[in-house]
Amino acid sequence: MSTLARYPELIACLVGWLFSSLLKVPTYYAVHKRINFRQAFGTGGMPSSHSATMTATTLGIGLFSGFDHPTFALAVAITMIVIYDAAGVRREAGYHAMMLNRMIDEYLKGPLIDQKKLKEVIGHTPLEVVGGVIAGLISTTILWLIWPK
Repeated sequence: MSTLARYPELIACLVGWLFSSLLKVPTYYAVHKRINFRQAFGTGGMPSSHSATMTATTLGIGLFSGFDHPTFALAVAITMIVIYDAAGVRREAGYHAMMLNRMIDEYLKGPLIDQKKLKEVIGHTPLEVVGGVIAGLISTTILWLIWPK
């Protein structure tokens, strides 16, 4: 058995992240009617890869190590923080960036300052977070079903 195969929880984490990241391309296309491969590994978008990664990892720990394992409890706590942050704090930071960019565009017209635009899409809507949680649950469940017992 290879070293990596001894850590199915880590594999669940990586599969959840990759699955959710790749899902961003078709969901972006469904909304905007154009393909954007950068969306797959950028911030924001549907589904939330942060939420998917942590949900996949947490479920992986529960399924492979046991729901009574202390690490599962820790993973649940961290997942709750990451999900709250994805839809709350990071989303608000995106709104702040949007407003600052608008203020700079309005009040500093012309070449007065060489201003780099702030990144505006860094958080997620609640729907994107739910999509990430579902993607994490699906990817880890499939992994657990096909994993040699």
